Amino acid sequence: MPAREEVLEANARYAEQFDLRMLPGPPVRRLAVLTCMDSRLDPARFLGLEPGDAHVIRNAGAVVTDDVIRGLVLSTWLMDIREVLVIAHTRCKLLGGSNEQIRKEIADRGSVDVGTIDFHPFADLEESVRAGLARIAQSPLLPESLEASGFVYEVETGTLRTVAAGETEQQDGRAAAETVPGQTALDPAELRV
Repeated sequence: MPAREEVLEANARYAEQFDLRMLPGPPVRRLAVLTCMDSRLDPARFLGLEPGDAHVIRNAGAVVTDDVIRGLVLSTWLMDIREVLVIAHTRCKLLGGSNEQIRKEIADRGSVDVGTIDFHPFADLEESVRAGLARIAQSPLLPESLEASGFVYEVETGTLRTVAAGETEQQDGRAAAETVPGQTALDPAELRV
């Protein structure tokens, strides 16, 4: 049976017992989680979250991109999110690679040219998390009161390892967020709801 049919059958069973109609839109725990799209990660399970507890944002590599900032702007200003967790994971496909390697692997498998897509690979898990935390902290679009914490999820054991936030230095010595390669800073005017 195709996966599409399996999920539709599962959804029909779910809908028969659906009891979340009265769940409020804003997350009860005032929490947002950014993690990787990797299928080995089930953030609701490994964080003990229930429906309605948190916004969960997923992308390849748990990288704080412009789109993640966009989601956090909506979460913080319209849904009263007060805390965000950035959670990368061990054995991530983006760890240690380069855009060129990823593009070549895709071309070899599918004979497709993905052009100049930036897949946001990284050389170091902890540094990637720290760069994300710095980008959140330095975003003029997010409340200064927003708390951000970083972690690495160990796919081998199911445990979380804390990543201490750090700062990167600009040439003039001021603390600054690292930007994701290939992206420019968001203009607040671009984020119209």
